[in-house]
Amino acid sequence: MGAWLGSRRELPACPQPAAPPTHEQQHDQSRRLEYSIPSSPTMGTALKTWELENAVQLVDPTKDALYNYSASAQKSINEAHPWRTDPHYFTSVRISAVALLKMVMHARSGGSLEVMGLMLGKIEAHTFVVTDAFRLPVEGTETRVNAQDEANEYMVEFLQRAREQGQCDNAVGWYHSHPGYGCWLSGIDVNTQKTQQMFQDPFCAIVIDPDRTVSAGKVEIGAFRTYSTEYVEAKDKAGGASKSRSGGTDSDGFQTIPLGKIEDFGAHANHYYSLQVSHYKSSLDAKLLEALWNKYWVQTLSSSPLISNREYGTKQISDLARKTQQESANGKRFKGGQSYHAGATADKNQLSKLGAAGSKIAREEDMGLLAAKVKTQVFNLNGTESEPEPEPESERVVEEKAKVMESQEVEMKS
Repeated sequence: MGAWLGSRRELPACPQPAAPPTHEQQHDQSRRLEYSIPSSPTMGTALKTWELENAVQLVDPTKDALYNYSASAQKSINEAHPWRTDPHYFTSVRISAVALLKMVMHARSGGSLEVMGLMLGKIEAHTFVVTDAFRLPVEGTETRVNAQDEANEYMVEFLQRAREQGQCDNAVGWYHSHPGYGCWLSGIDVNTQKTQQMFQDPFCAIVIDPDRTVSAGKVEIGAFRTYSTEYVEAKDKAGGASKSRSGGTDSDGFQTIPLGKIEDFGAHANHYYSLQVSHYKSSLDAKLLEALWNKYWVQTLSSSPLISNREYGTKQISDLARKTQQESANGKRFKGGQSYHAGATADKNQLSKLGAAGSKIAREEDMGLLAAKVKTQVFNLNGTESEPEPEPESERVVEEKAKVMESQEVEMKS
């Protein structure tokens, strides 16, 4: 991820919000939106499954504080800036379901190329609250994405137009994708995030893996904050190391990090830490989610993760094979030297991780095959009726077969 820095141009003041709508007005708005969105039982089931997999929580309308933006409260916490004295001040990120779906669809649209965007929201005690997200016009490759002047101008223009329309949320972070190699920060990502925290703090970094999201059926996401250079140097002198723990990966990255990325992962693991990620939605978000889901649910039924994600599956199997060969060579080397007993425990741990990685790949493939089988049975894709299941054999038939088998065994022995 190339280093970038948005302009600090002063944005126009946010217009004063109108009086909150009454309960009757909210009900009428929800009903109008409900009638304007075509729905189906299949679409509703798929949406509910996605919400359950990602633990999306419904915010109580009577306690809907997450959506109430207070400019004075944000100004007060920014002036106090407690995160400057406490490197671990922020511990969690709460992302709205609509923002999450936008980021995932953007990451998936990039294919094998990295994409990048910005997140809007506010700051609460020890928590980033993300209410919305938008993509940036950037040029990406399979390993990095660079934001140039065009992206900075677009970002400033977007924030200015949003404020003119009454969306007063500030930029609280950036997101980008890691197609197929997990949620963590590379060396370039660490430098980018440090720059943002230096000039635009509070700021967080979100990483999404679209390939693993498709294979697992659950959003593979990680949120991170970096340490200052002084803090890292002090920790190194004290003999401690602060390693990040990203979602879906081990601390050393052996299980799910590709072999070609492990070195970059381990070289910068003590420069940042991970935040806990949770998701939420409101009653109005539920209608917006239906509108977004209605556009793509047909593709979900007509596509198979085994086909759409087969390149990722092939890479996973090849990477596991290379790791297995490497571990086999290491085992032979240990066995011939004096360090055999010392390396036996570490070798066993690595083999157990390889076994877990293989089981994970097998589960994902089984899920894809099961989904294809269910679609075939539901929609009768082969154009023929399913064959009836054979009736269970009677006890008399079972006894006769047992007698025949016993007689055959006696003849063979004789």
